[in-house]
Amino acid sequence: MYVATSVDELLAGATDRRRLDGPGKSGALLERVTLDGQQYVVKYLDHDADWTLRVANIPGSASVELWRRGVLAELPDCINQPIVAVAHEAQRPAVAALLMHDVGRWLVPATDDLVPPDQHERFLDHMAALHAAFWERRIDVVSPTDRYLELSPRMAAAEAALGSDHLVPRLVAQGWPLLAEVAPALAGVVVPLVREPGPLVDALDTTPATFVHGNWKLDNLGSDDRDRTVLLDWELPGVGAAASDLAWYLAINCRRLPTTKEQTIASYRAALERHGVATEPWWHLQLGLCLVGAMVQFGWEKALGGYDDELAWWEEQVLRAAPLLGTPA
Repeated sequence: MYVATSVDELLAGATDRRRLDGPGKSGALLERVTLDGQQYVVKYLDHDADWTLRVANIPGSASVELWRRGVLAELPDCINQPIVAVAHEAQRPAVAALLMHDVGRWLVPATDDLVPPDQHERFLDHMAALHAAFWERRIDVVSPTDRYLELSPRMAAAEAALGSDHLVPRLVAQGWPLLAEVAPALAGVVVPLVREPGPLVDALDTTPATFVHGNWKLDNLGSDDRDRTVLLDWELPGVGAAASDLAWYLAINCRRLPTTKEQTIASYRAALERHGVATEPWWHLQLGLCLVGAMVQFGWEKALGGYDDELAWWEEQVLRAAPLLGTPA
């Protein structure tokens, strides 16, 4: 797929250019533009300003790489990914841009309300459809190791060394030391893995792989007028365990899920089966490992909230699954 060699080329003829309010948590900037009478949103990606791009360490961005390889064109029909063109600056390799349909009206509202149950079930079904469409295909973009290290002390230290003032890296730096205080048994399993995730990655590699999005948080999701799932921010995609997307969804959206975690897991597994993926005999092994992996990614965030029912649930899952790693619980 064609990649424009400059942002100027990508936006040639654009009018009514208006910056949208504030950068996101990553540092990316957004702009609304009009091209050929249609409104679009431009997302500017700059490795010098965006900590998530530095972590992924993909030239231009993972989104640009997916576009270049044509992977986004292979997504199942139930997924609405809004990118229509991309640019990667030839003269400034740290800079890229995505031209996207404006899907803002369809995104999940940024509130504390529970997601409607039918939309929640549809997200799970479409997640499973995405995984089934790429089953056992190893599309190497962001590696599982780098995905598990995105929210690690290593990342926080690297950002601090750069003088970065982004909120998330600072919270990551605060949260990881707290985990050993509020949930020492959980920390005993996941803290070694957040420093060296090799045992987790190796164990997962004995289970089936697929293509994962890497960030199924509600901020990136919506439902369009055809009930397709809008899926934004393809910044951590690549080969991985299907249940890793599910575990991320459970961990980051925990306060807004309309069903229990157990019901959510069962719904996703049933959806995989509907889409033609047999889940025996690997399911329980992969799920357990991926629940551990979710705390390798979010143990710091759970620790910041103190020891509550949420953290207790995750601790129980991690301690149950720890023997799958040969890790003492």
